[in-house]
Amino acid sequence: MSLLDIKQAGATGIVSALHEVPAGEVWTVELLKERKKIIEDAGLTWSVIESIPVHEEIKYKGPDRQGFIENYKQSVRNMGACGIDILCYNFMPVVDWTRTDLNFSWQDQSIALRFDRKEFAVFDLFILKRPGAAAEYSKDQIDQAEVEYAAMSEEKRRTLTYNIIRGLPGSMCDAIDNVEQFQLALNKYSGLSEEDVQGNLSYFLQQVVPVAEEAGVFMAIHPDDPPIQLFGLPRVVSTAEHVRKLLAAHPSIHNGLTMCVGSYASRQDNDIPAMVTEFAAQISFIHLRNVQKDQQQVFQGSFTESDHLTGDVDMFLVMRTMLEEQERRRQVGRGDTRLPYRPDHGHKMLDDLKKVTNPGYPAVGRLRGLAELRGLELGILRSKSTQQKRLVTEGQDESSKKCRTTKD
Repeated sequence: MSLLDIKQAGATGIVSALHEVPAGEVWTVELLKERKKIIEDAGLTWSVIESIPVHEEIKYKGPDRQGFIENYKQSVRNMGACGIDILCYNFMPVVDWTRTDLNFSWQDQSIALRFDRKEFAVFDLFILKRPGAAAEYSKDQIDQAEVEYAAMSEEKRRTLTYNIIRGLPGSMCDAIDNVEQFQLALNKYSGLSEEDVQGNLSYFLQQVVPVAEEAGVFMAIHPDDPPIQLFGLPRVVSTAEHVRKLLAAHPSIHNGLTMCVGSYASRQDNDIPAMVTEFAAQISFIHLRNVQKDQQQVFQGSFTESDHLTGDVDMFLVMRTMLEEQERRRQVGRGDTRLPYRPDHGHKMLDDLKKVTNPGYPAVGRLRGLAELRGLELGILRSKSTQQKRLVTEGQDESSKKCRTTKD
């Protein structure tokens, strides 16, 4: 998909990253300017960086943590110097997004992404064979996973492994059966509690956010995806309470959120309208994706990515709340009024069914999502404008009545 294709789709900005720069190294001004020029030459803007990776040593407090933090600070300074002011990043240990099925057949036969808690347990318990994993599952869960594993063909097991490893960083993605290397990465977090990793995130924010403030960069942390514990790893951006803690680590409008409603919504106890309302003032970037959660008793936490305007998230409420927040920022004179959003993920459909595409990022499905979301945005704005005009007119009529009454 070219930049011209993206422009024709109705987008005005680009979310991009320097994927060629290894995690932990500095993003130089030269590389940033080069990428920015390519985008601007196509008539677009580099709206958001997603993302400058946070090195694993920062997350588990490795011996070289401070050096990697210093590099991160410099990258933030450099993006600010290039006029790029929103940084989406995450603090997920080892695994990034995780799905068990990259080719799930949706109701209309389009292709969706899915996370099945039982299939994940199969991988964790019987393919990866992670030490200590059994202690994190109930007897019913282990028994059901074992039956599922026994019924799987070798091809299905390899596909499941591939699907899960697709969410891993760097060289781990290159080998479908590289579970040994994966286990070595997990071992770095052995013995660390949620409080430990939360403390490491707080330290990172206390170090980096002051630099972001000076550089004019708005840090926007992305939630865990899915927002539950995986592989025994501590997850610290999964709930409203997690968000409160990370925002308190260094209170600032430059220490903010990427509100990925699809990620947060895939957890049963997250109240999305309440979270969007509570944290609206700290949101710098919005991922609009919807999910349909399974109602399972034994394996809770399974979900499928639905169409953008259907599913468990009331996208109307989310969009309306963020548009109201944008207007509030304009009225108080805040400098961060852009509030960019993107149609996060999309179903594979139409001509894309015959093409090789990145999971979750087919052109047509995301174009449909963008069109739906832009229509929703315009509908809310026009409705509010009409309502305001009506209120003004009614106010004028009432004033006229009072004037006529006084004159009479």
